Amino acid sequence: MRIDKFLWSTRYFKTRNQATEACKKGHIRVNEAVAKPSRDVYPGDKLTVRKNQVNYELEIMDLPPSRVGAKLVDIYRKDLTPKEAFEHADLLKYSKEYYRKKGTGRPTKKDRRDIDDYLDDGEDS
Repeated sequence: MRIDKFLWSTRYFKTRNQATEACKKGHIRVNEAVAKPSRDVYPGDKLTVRKNQVNYELEIMDLPPSRVGAKLVDIYRKDLTPKEAFEHADLLKYSKEYYRKKGTGRPTKKDRRDIDDYLDDGEDS
């Protein structure tokens, strides 16, 4: 089975085109080698999928006949992703909450209070 079709059928990507694009950009590795979308995968292969700044590590257990339901995905792959990868993603998510993009306008009243609280804490020390 093609790698892009496998990733689509095991619900790592919503469309097959997204899986193909990820392969073309080098976000998909099969046995530590960058994979083209047409690369065939077999049971026992190890995959590394970079998605949303998380490196998912998978082992292929079996090949699905077509796209499977979310509850059946675990039959076809084994997730070997370390917990540290998800913790890193959580830290990135929290850091983005406090970041204001340039040009988004004046700070809101809540933003101003947060800035004042931050500056007041700095003066006490």
